[in-house]
Amino acid sequence: MDESASDNPADFSVEQAAATIAEAPAPSTPSIDAQLEGLPTFARRLMRISVPVQVKLASQRKSIQEIVELGPGSIIKFEKTCDEPLEVTIGERTIAHGEVVKIGDKFGVRIGRLVR
Repeated sequence: MDESASDNPADFSVEQAAATIAEAPAPSTPSIDAQLEGLPTFARRLMRISVPVQVKLASQRKSIQEIVELGPGSIIKFEKTCDEPLEVTIGERTIAHGEVVKIGDKFGVRIGRLVR
């Protein structure tokens, strides 16, 4: 391992870890272990943490009465148009905006802009 790499979290930021991964030469199908190889132990562990990623299509507040009245075939109309970007969130924080894409018979989100 590189002597300049430290296992002390104070010496290595998440931004540096992400930059190290981004700068690494990418083989055709690299394993996650190969991508994280040059990072300190704490950074490799940090990068393996799974977090729930959600895509927010639209949102709306409804009264309990309106929710109780919903049933099969009910339609909820939103103010958001279909060409507006979707929000990609982790927890309560928006991290990106993107657009819906179809991949075979599945849907995905193409990231268009990261949010800081």
